[in-house]
Amino acid sequence: MTQEELDALMDGDVEELDSLSDDEIDSSSDEDLNENAEVKESPKENDTSHHLPLPATDEHKMVHQLDDVTKESEEKASEIFDIIEGISTDLLEKEKNANNVIEVLNSNIELFTTLSEKFPDVEAFKIQLEKNNSALNETTEALEMLQTSGDSIMNVMDIMQYQDIHRQKIERVINVMRALSNYMNSLFEGKIDDSKRASSAQHIVGDTHDDIASVDDIEALLAQFGQK
Repeated sequence: MTQEELDALMDGDVEELDSLSDDEIDSSSDEDLNENAEVKESPKENDTSHHLPLPATDEHKMVHQLDDVTKESEEKASEIFDIIEGISTDLLEKEKNANNVIEVLNSNIELFTTLSEKFPDVEAFKIQLEKNNSALNETTEALEMLQTSGDSIMNVMDIMQYQDIHRQKIERVINVMRALSNYMNSLFEGKIDDSKRASSAQHIVGDTHDDIASVDDIEALLAQFGQK
């Protein structure tokens, strides 16, 4: 009902109300339908319907998720440390073996050097001396590689220490979030149980909503004017 129609009813001018053409009413209805269709079809630029709060299930609970992250991170870090420790132990063992081999090779080189000097005509002593020198060089290079790998393992373990620092930071965030949650719950806590509260009013005096008065209310109001 338009303002013009409502005014006509208030004034008791039924004839003027009847004089309104059907075309005008139909045109108005068509325009309203078109406007509603355009509103529905045209997407809102600031549509935030997809930002609505997600359901409070386990996969959407922030603290729950962070607790899982810290737990899994600590478990995986412990597994990595165990593997690294095993590799480091193997490297130390191989370094010890390489040192033993180098010790034997140095002894052989000393022996074949003496024999080659005393028996220069014996070609076998020279050949063995060259083989032991070559083996000594290769073993020394292998030992250096083992030592370098050991140093790299130690660097990895040092870097992994940052994982524990990150875990502590996440735990600190969790503690702050829980403290804020407890504070907000305490702040909004009431003395009356929610089940005992009165239901919320749909309309309060002073509201400007279009649907404050129902159709029955309007008809009752018009009836009162007709009696005067």
